[in-house]
Amino acid sequence: MDHHEDESRGGSVTPRKQDDEEAVARLEEMKKSIEAKVALRQSNLNPERPDSGFLRTLDSSIKRNTAVIKKLKQINEEQKEGLMEELRNVNLSKFVSEAVTSICDAKLRTSDIQAAVQICSLLHQRYKDFSPSLVQGLLKVFFPGKSGEDLDVDKNSKAMKKRSSLKLLLELYFVGVTEDSSIFINIIKDLTSIENLKDRDTTQTNLTLLASFARQGRVFLGLPLSGQETQEEFLKGLSITTDQKKIFRKAFHTYYDVVAELLKSEHASLRQMEHENAKMLNAKGELSDDNVSSYEKLRKSYDQLYRNVSSLAEALDMQPPVMPEDGHTTRVTSGEDASSPAAGKDTSLLEALWDDEDTRAFYECLPDLRAFVPAVLLGEAEPKANEHSAKTQDQPSELAPESDQGQPTQDMAEVSAESGPLQEGKSTEKGKDKEEKDKEKVKDSEKEKGKEKDAERKGENEKEKLKSLEGTNLDALLQRLPGCVSRDLIDQLTVDFCYLNSKSSRKKLVRALFNVPRTSLELLPYYSRMVATLSTCMKDVSSMLLQLLEEEFNFLINKKDQMNIETKIRNIRFIGELCKFRIAPASTVFSCLKACLDDFTHHNIDVACNLLETCGRFLYRTPETTVRMANMLEILMRLKNVKNLDPRHSTLVENAYYLCKPPERSARVSKVRPPLYQYIRKLLFSDLDKSSIEHVLRQLRKLPWSECEAYLLKCFMKVHKGKYGQIHLIASLTAGLSRYHDEFAVAVVDEVLEEIRLGLELNDYGMQQRRIAHMRFLGELYNYEHVDSSVIFETLYWILMFGHDTPEQDVLDPPEDCFRIRMVITLLDTCGHYFDRGSSKRKLNRFLMHFQRYILSKGLLPLDVEFDLQDLFAELRPNMIRYSSIEEVNAALIELEENEQTVSTDKFNSEKHSDTDKPLCRTTSSTISANGQSILNGNEENGSHEDIGGSDTDSGSGTIDQDGHDEEELDDENHDGGVDTEDEDDDGDGPASEEEDEVHVRQKVAEVDPLEVASFEQELRAVMQESMEQRRQELRGRPALNMVIPMNLFEGSAKDHHGRAVGGESGDEDEEAGGNKDVQVKVLVKRGNKQQTKQLYIPRDCSLVQSTKQKEAAEFEEKQDIKRLVLEYNDREEEENNGLGTQTLNWMTGGTSRVTGRGSTWEGSSGRGTGSRYRHHHHSGSGLHGRRR
Repeated sequence: MDHHEDESRGGSVTPRKQDDEEAVARLEEMKKSIEAKVALRQSNLNPERPDSGFLRTLDSSIKRNTAVIKKLKQINEEQKEGLMEELRNVNLSKFVSEAVTSICDAKLRTSDIQAAVQICSLLHQRYKDFSPSLVQGLLKVFFPGKSGEDLDVDKNSKAMKKRSSLKLLLELYFVGVTEDSSIFINIIKDLTSIENLKDRDTTQTNLTLLASFARQGRVFLGLPLSGQETQEEFLKGLSITTDQKKIFRKAFHTYYDVVAELLKSEHASLRQMEHENAKMLNAKGELSDDNVSSYEKLRKSYDQLYRNVSSLAEALDMQPPVMPEDGHTTRVTSGEDASSPAAGKDTSLLEALWDDEDTRAFYECLPDLRAFVPAVLLGEAEPKANEHSAKTQDQPSELAPESDQGQPTQDMAEVSAESGPLQEGKSTEKGKDKEEKDKEKVKDSEKEKGKEKDAERKGENEKEKLKSLEGTNLDALLQRLPGCVSRDLIDQLTVDFCYLNSKSSRKKLVRALFNVPRTSLELLPYYSRMVATLSTCMKDVSSMLLQLLEEEFNFLINKKDQMNIETKIRNIRFIGELCKFRIAPASTVFSCLKACLDDFTHHNIDVACNLLETCGRFLYRTPETTVRMANMLEILMRLKNVKNLDPRHSTLVENAYYLCKPPERSARVSKVRPPLYQYIRKLLFSDLDKSSIEHVLRQLRKLPWSECEAYLLKCFMKVHKGKYGQIHLIASLTAGLSRYHDEFAVAVVDEVLEEIRLGLELNDYGMQQRRIAHMRFLGELYNYEHVDSSVIFETLYWILMFGHDTPEQDVLDPPEDCFRIRMVITLLDTCGHYFDRGSSKRKLNRFLMHFQRYILSKGLLPLDVEFDLQDLFAELRPNMIRYSSIEEVNAALIELEENEQTVSTDKFNSEKHSDTDKPLCRTTSSTISANGQSILNGNEENGSHEDIGGSDTDSGSGTIDQDGHDEEELDDENHDGGVDTEDEDDDGDGPASEEEDEVHVRQKVAEVDPLEVASFEQELRAVMQESMEQRRQELRGRPALNMVIPMNLFEGSAKDHHGRAVGGESGDEDEEAGGNKDVQVKVLVKRGNKQQTKQLYIPRDCSLVQSTKQKEAAEFEEKQDIKRLVLEYNDREEEENNGLGTQTLNWMTGGTSRVTGRGSTWEGSSGRGTGSRYRHHHHSGSGLHGRRR
């Protein structure tokens, strides 16, 4: 929170200053404008009109005057000066009325008013009858009936003409061209007439004119003015009485009250029409074209009236009218929005109902149960009929006695009833026999009924056993329901249920489907598919489930509590899924949606959005419901704009709306690349891998580089679009191509560094993957020896410090942003393991301490970043201390800097001490050089910073590097191994010490004023340059002697003891020693303060030995020539100065030493080596000095 507050405070300083400056500038402009108006008003009130004699001298020709009058119809700011100059040169005294007509007919814009005012002022000051004619001409615009103008003129142009004329009249009054303020009273009375309210267009025009007059002529209404002090002098000259101000105020306020009432009545009419349209939509699903057009017309009229009334209220310093809200009113869409889906799209042009073929198959391709299940198991009516027919066939003996026994008794009763009167004379014996027979039959039937009851009891027991078995199977089947998360599983479960079909089973199934867990929303599509499949044969399943869902929805929506949101979402999503299977009718979905929109608050917003996300797209793409769904979506968006929703609900509504009705956008056009470019992309992004890298390199070399070098560079920089694990292959390709195309390889490095810089400047979240890839690429370029370690360390420090101590620091590197830490980790993970020796090791140690300080400044880090840091330190510096506070890091850095400064001071003192041993060294060198057996290595004598000359040995240069390059280049080029490099690890006097001192000085002075830092660095460079130049001159003036070989290194040879100053013998002595093919060389190294030697054997025919012999011979000849010249010079001196032989002899001895020194130093153009015995040799990055025995 503090960060955001600071950011807002820091960011608001500059805008405030700019606003203050703009306000001052506006005030100055207003003062100048008012001063100009005051001066123009004085000129117009007291015009000095020329006499008739002067006017006769001007051009009064008809042709010239007609041309000028025509130009008055096109007044603008650009032509003002030229037109005024022409008006001064012509005599318009006879053409004043024509000039007035032209000015009145001119189509003036707002920017042209001031130009017209100045032209009118010029004509007013020259012609007396101009201003009355002009005022009358401008008034005709407002009273067309009196002027007899054509009433059929376009209404828009007429309104614009009135507006410009009113503005011009006001400005003319302000500058004194007319002094009659009563003309404005007549205009305002006409504009505020109640009769004009009958015509809506006239009312809109009058409102804009009145608002314009109120803003421009606030003085007429007595309203306060901005910049009151600057306008006091100007307002004193305006003759507006208090009564006139009262008239203006009364007219404006009365008219405002009338139009406010008109606005409210129109708002009520609009609400009434919206209610009617909503009812019609709910009943029919769409609106007629007449209703849509009338609503649209009324809506536009109301919006325009509301804008104009609000503008007038603002000009009068009043509050705009507030319209009463109707919380239950939902507006319907207009003709274009509502009818566009139906009218603008034919059924053939409608979008596809489903997004893909799999979705369509899931919702439309249902399994046919009749193909898998016997017909007897399907439905409710079929099993009953089948059972009835089976019973009649299986049990004829049981059913027949009942029918036989019933039918004869009825027949006999009927017959006896009919034939009773006819058979009265029959005997009664026959009747008795029949009665006995009937009694016997009844007894038989009672026995048979007893048998039937026993059989039924047995059947019921069997059915109960079957029911219990079926119940067990049904429970097991229902337990499988939650696991059916695929189309095949739910279809198989549906078929299995058909074998357990019964009314009770269906009820249990519906209850199980209805009680789906409220968090298992993923099951709803599969449950709905099961219901849709069963509904083809069992209609009651879908109806029972739908009834339960509707009852639950109504209960939850009417409860109006903010509880059970998950249950509400499950309920509405279930209804939506059933709608997509066409089980739930669209009217049910729309009624649910309308209930939510009518009370669009809290959970109802979530329910409506979930319903739209589930089936909104389906209903919008279905031709029968497109129009109604489009209307509902527009209602949703209007409610979202009207309601003050929280961000979560606002996002929910937008997502639901655009999911149903995606914004129209053009199809994406794929890039058309030339075949050559396509082939390059195929090589780099498809074919490149470890096995094919050589093939890719060959193919890239074969390309026409003049045509595709730029595109190759572009593709190489898109490493973030390829695989992260193949970045090292791109770096390998760069290193391989650098042998053949140097400029391309350099351009790759430049582009990588530029991309890193760009990422730091923008700090865009969307570029993070790209920035990480470029850091990896830079590290791989170092691994392939394509960049030096100086580039790596400069980039590392750059990442830590870029943008700090600047106003944009909180934007470029916010306190909570840890992405720069990720960048450093990526770079060091890639190439940091090579910084384990020499100066690079010390540089990395120092950087990691600065890095720890940067990490601690970020506060608490995310866990993933902290784990990455732990892995980084464990890999690179497992023994380094991880500090826990910034104070500890600062103390450690100060201690490190003091140690480095102490080391550099001690080294400087040791160098000075070695300079005091010059005479002894010269004597020894002279003795050895006289025998032609020795040469000194001046490079070793120079101390730490002179040792850097060895970095250029491979290129054939043995001189001290005049550009000041240090040993770091040598160490970077050979970072992956070498001979005896570890001996140099702890060399406290190594070449990096002074370089680190420079870094120490910059770091220490970083907190001081930048100007002081710059001046200090400039003076420091001058002192260092002067010191280096002085040391070089000293080297040329004396023999170079650096490291004296200890006596204990010679093994008793007298000859060896003689050569202890340099520790070597000439090639001639090697030949005398036995003619070995190898030459023994001792490498003298310094470990701490101890000197050590190591032996090497070099072949005699090696170029090093041969070139040494040649150099020795050439130097020997040079020394002989110098010796001869010196002797001749001494002879002449003896002849001229007798008695000075001793002095000459001493001088020759000193000269010999100097000659030896000259022959012993390294020359800049001496190729591999210039000494007669000692060579500077480079062994795989060791940078050591060698000699041979």
